[in-house]
Amino acid sequence: MLERINPSKVGLCEERLERVTDWLDQQIESQRLAGASVLVARHGSIGYLHAAGLADVEQAKPFTEDTLVRIFSMTKPITSVAAMMLYEQGCFQLDDPVAKYLPEFAQTPVWKGGAHALNEVEAQASPMLVKHLFTHTSGLTYGFMNTNVVDAQYRAMGLEFPGKPGSLAQWVEQLASVPLICQPGSQWNYSVATDVLGRLVEVWSGQELALFFRERIFGPLGMTDTAFAVAPEKQQRFAALYAPLSGGDMSSVGSKSSPTVDAPRGGLKLMESSLKSSYFKQPKLCSGGGGLTGSIGDYAKFCQMLLNGGELNGARLLSPTTVNFMRLNQLPDGQDMAAMGQPVWSETSYDGVGFGLGFAVVIDPPKASIITSKGEHHWGGAASTFFWIDPTEDLFVVFFTQLMPSSTYPIRRELRARIYQAIVE
Repeated sequence: MLERINPSKVGLCEERLERVTDWLDQQIESQRLAGASVLVARHGSIGYLHAAGLADVEQAKPFTEDTLVRIFSMTKPITSVAAMMLYEQGCFQLDDPVAKYLPEFAQTPVWKGGAHALNEVEAQASPMLVKHLFTHTSGLTYGFMNTNVVDAQYRAMGLEFPGKPGSLAQWVEQLASVPLICQPGSQWNYSVATDVLGRLVEVWSGQELALFFRERIFGPLGMTDTAFAVAPEKQQRFAALYAPLSGGDMSSVGSKSSPTVDAPRGGLKLMESSLKSSYFKQPKLCSGGGGLTGSIGDYAKFCQMLLNGGELNGARLLSPTTVNFMRLNQLPDGQDMAAMGQPVWSETSYDGVGFGLGFAVVIDPPKASIITSKGEHHWGGAASTFFWIDPTEDLFVVFFTQLMPSSTYPIRRELRARIYQAIVE
């Protein structure tokens, strides 16, 4: 755990931070969330850490500072860091065709879109590149989108996690048999691209993804709580997973409409208990796009490593030059995500927000309508977890809860406002 100090020593107002505590309590009292925690670090130390509510309502288990949660897509930045570690070793170039390492993608056709049937396809105009996997511009998608015949085929083939039995290599081979949703590089579509990147980590390193994470990232950073499965001795710390009683499902998170209207959802319903979970068994298919569980303290170590330019407590994973490059908007012609396909993801508008190598990057705060710094980068998970790193303010924030989907309430925007108003120097 990073050192915890008086917030005033890192330019945070203790009185104003009480608004964060009050906000957390309101989330619980209103039954928006069962439980949640917030960690705020600045200048290398933790200035605020608070947990509220219950990790499991049915078991009356408190949500604490060491509660373990499903971080889902907050796995993606970790996979992206793993890949860039191998980039630094000379294993690939960002503009290499994916088919150079995964030949099954060489002949993957492209669906013609619109009302066309799945078999109405065309050839790739230019190949899917490795950098397209980092930036979600590969032409891949997610089965839960429920918007077209391509994602319907994903569901029909079980191309989701947990999916069919087999190896990650076999899963990728099946995926490559389904047409792409668009030409590579032409649109931003949230997708299983990072799972393919996880397979490439295996190809480049010669190690299974879980082993690479454990030996090359979690071990050096001291992330002892983060893994694809919750160890038996830690299962009592695991949180239950909830959904709103009414409204909200995974098909709504990428809706091309305005951000979610904040409407009462009628409380919470249990999706998975903390006592019996699929995460208590080591998976055969490890999802680099969404398979990890962990504690807020562990993810804070990962964020501090990135904020430090790739190093933590003497363990260097990446060079500062590489980390700075990852923070740059990688979308073509400097476009934001809204201009490239999906104007909304989760409950957040993506006007003024581009995408780097593994996370979103704020390129125009006024256009994004959020108070933050240019270059701030962030991402979240399907169960409403979230993190952001602001190099200008030398600050990062991690938010943990377990409410699916993340589009249910605008909690991430609400939290941002309360954090930045607490910065006083």
